[in-house]
Amino acid sequence: MVGFLKVKGTKIVDGNDKPVVLTGAATGGHLNMENFITGYPGHETEHKRVIEKKIGKEKFDYFFDKFYDYFWTEEDAKFYKSLGFNCLRIPFNYRHFLNDEGDLFTIDPKGFERLDKLVDTCAKNGIYTILDLHTVPGGQCQQWFNDNPTHFSFFWDFKIFQDSIVNLWGKIAEYYKDNEWVAGYNPLNEPGVSDHSKLVTFYNRIEKTIRSVDPHHILYLDGNTYAMDFREFPEEPYPNSVYAIHDYSIYGFPRGFVSSAGGSEIYSGTAEQKGKLKAQYERKIQYMKDHNIPVWNGEFGPVYASEFRGDTEHEKINQVRYEVLKDQLEVYKTGDPSGDKTPISWSIWLYKDIGLQGLTYVSTESKWYEVFGKWLKKKKDLGLDAWGCDIKPEYQKLYDRLAQHFRENIPEKHHDALYPPIMNIDSYIQRVCREMLFSQYCQHEYADLFVGLSFEELDELAASFKLENCVQRHELNEILRNY
Repeated sequence: MVGFLKVKGTKIVDGNDKPVVLTGAATGGHLNMENFITGYPGHETEHKRVIEKKIGKEKFDYFFDKFYDYFWTEEDAKFYKSLGFNCLRIPFNYRHFLNDEGDLFTIDPKGFERLDKLVDTCAKNGIYTILDLHTVPGGQCQQWFNDNPTHFSFFWDFKIFQDSIVNLWGKIAEYYKDNEWVAGYNPLNEPGVSDHSKLVTFYNRIEKTIRSVDPHHILYLDGNTYAMDFREFPEEPYPNSVYAIHDYSIYGFPRGFVSSAGGSEIYSGTAEQKGKLKAQYERKIQYMKDHNIPVWNGEFGPVYASEFRGDTEHEKINQVRYEVLKDQLEVYKTGDPSGDKTPISWSIWLYKDIGLQGLTYVSTESKWYEVFGKWLKKKKDLGLDAWGCDIKPEYQKLYDRLAQHFRENIPEKHHDALYPPIMNIDSYIQRVCREMLFSQYCQHEYADLFVGLSFEELDELAASFKLENCVQRHELNEILRNY
């Protein structure tokens, strides 16, 4: 490693101007817990609130402290490095730093302790880190993954929320300003705001605040509408900044997910399908091509079937998903916006979970599955997860009937006026009724499974996420190692 990473044309370079291609994954459900990653329903804060109420603060704190400790250790860093990766994206929830019941401007040092553990173990093993703020007060978009209990992005309606996050990033930048192993800051994951100017104004403030204390680190700026839309970004790009897309393909998801997006085409690697993968990528990076600036693909990757989940022909399904991934990686190998056919930097989603996407995942023989296994099957049947959802057909019919009722009574132009435009009425129905409201009720059933567990059992439960207790997804890891 030579000096701070920086931007030069369409490349990320080191202190000697040698190009650096950042490749890796995101820790995902560690410091920002997402429901499909660990198994709870709904959004993170409510699931924690309900658990604490049922088992008490002492056991609650004990369990989650153990969970944070075990999820990423020195052994994870060594294994991660063995895959050939050189950068880890670290998604984190603002609540590790800010207390919603406080003034939102008092910084909890515990947040830095938790980030430091990842940053330091990565640096020790020659791995860069990108700090990714995955949630903000009020929610930066309309989805569950930003710990948002509603389908509104209130972050953009309340200046105090934005002020608190600008202040937080100033403190984070000041803290890490001299750390050359930090590859940079990803100030906001997947923003979603109908008034694009609000996002640009926020980025203006973030850039100014960070640069006032830290002139060195790269900014990785997500496009609007879930890191896909740069059409209203300023003509003059921010200096020393990389622009971030997320490039999921519907080919990499179960039929249920594809159906809600308007199709059910099975991937077979035809020239036409490969063309769609490339066209989707090229459309997203048009802004970078026009302005001769770097692109970072901050998220992509299929979900995988499993025998435990009751997926029939799961091995055959996963072979198709691996082909989708390999064909996407081929696009990225020559995807530099300059057109000189050099690779772009990327971060696959994700490193570790309970078996849907992770490079490693919790064993079905673990304490986690002993306690939650039956619940996870029920949750799958009910379709409570948006991610990789394959709800039972008889349950899906209920939501289809409700969506049909909406379509019959709401003029199409009125739906089209809603944001984000990528969602149809069916998507809205699923999101609000199933992923939010139904899941809110189910928080209590899930939390009940913690009741009565001893401290030793809670420790064993958390230790399910230790690397030595996890299973490697070997074929996926070999594809990435051989990239």
